[in-house]
Amino acid sequence: MQVETAAESLDPLSSDCGYDQQYFAPGRVNLIGEHTDYTGGLVLPMAIPFQSTASIATNCNSAYEFTSNHFSTQRRLHLDEEVNAIGDWSDYCVGVLQQLRNRGIEIAPFRLHIGGNVPIGAGLSSSASIEVATIMALLAHAKATMAVEEMAILCRRAENEFVGSPCGIMDQFVILAAHSAHALLLHTSSLRNEHLSLQSKHLSETRIIVVNSMVKHSIAAGDYGVRRREVESGQQILREHFPELADLGQASLGQLETRRASMSPESYRRCRHIISENDRVRGARAAILADDPGLLGDLMTRSHVSQRDDFACSCEEIDFLVDCALRQPGCFGARLTGGGFGGCTVNLVAADHAEAFVAAVTRDYKGAFKIDAASYVCEAAAGAVAQNSSSDCL
Repeated sequence: MQVETAAESLDPLSSDCGYDQQYFAPGRVNLIGEHTDYTGGLVLPMAIPFQSTASIATNCNSAYEFTSNHFSTQRRLHLDEEVNAIGDWSDYCVGVLQQLRNRGIEIAPFRLHIGGNVPIGAGLSSSASIEVATIMALLAHAKATMAVEEMAILCRRAENEFVGSPCGIMDQFVILAAHSAHALLLHTSSLRNEHLSLQSKHLSETRIIVVNSMVKHSIAAGDYGVRRREVESGQQILREHFPELADLGQASLGQLETRRASMSPESYRRCRHIISENDRVRGARAAILADDPGLLGDLMTRSHVSQRDDFACSCEEIDFLVDCALRQPGCFGARLTGGGFGGCTVNLVAADHAEAFVAAVTRDYKGAFKIDAASYVCEAAAGAVAQNSSSDCL
């Protein structure tokens, strides 16, 4: 049984490795609000203490150099070189560099090294964590500043336009802006946000447990892109008939039903998931404010059913983990978190049942799939801006 707290196994560079400064960006887990952030909807994530690290130093070789603890490939760019994505980890860093240069920010030659312990391909946003750590390091290296909202938008553009992943803005925003011991309610159309405390009496007696199925996925292409095109097709049909709608974030299930015959069955179901998910996020906010873990857990479970049946982004292993979790004493709710097609479940569990929960779920999963799931008991962490503003690096 592999159980970790999220602070374990961090691998930052030591100060004698020739790097002047080091910047930190957490991972994130989304409590509820899946596939809503690229349609102007609501999300409710929190940052977790897994971190990406970006260590930076001046480069005397008049080039930009990128290395990583996790990957053997290295990348070197000349200052005047035209850059394109090459399909490996460095694209996330180079994409941020390109976006900063497009903004007219001059960045002197550097060596950038990426480390950390955010599980890769698990739906805990390792890519956005790397992007945010990179932008923190590059802005400091350039002696430039930027508002949180601008940084989040820039990192999302790097992933959309350079890497080619059609993600929304949730990951980058929460990784930058999260508060310790709080979930972040984000209106993705306006970036209005609200920090919701998870430390009220009953919620403080629960634990967020992330279970990694160890089934890897990539959201830069494939099924995720297909789902997004199906969503956009349905969204366009609604806009044509309801001109007041900017996106699905403003749509109602009643409006969707009136246009059902105009959509493919797939587009209808994808849109139904997103519109109903926005309602569940509103319910989750009310549950947190009411200090009601039972209601919050029920909404999480209903979210999973919608992801499984309407959005069709779950898989056999994830469904097993959710079903197994819901059979355990003390489990209030469970769902797939992240882009889907593998990755992690997020579970709301009574604190005094957490250890037994992890033991049972990992045992049963191993018995069914011969896979050792990793489980992480996570606390809501501070975002990158708070972490780095209190360090010696800024």
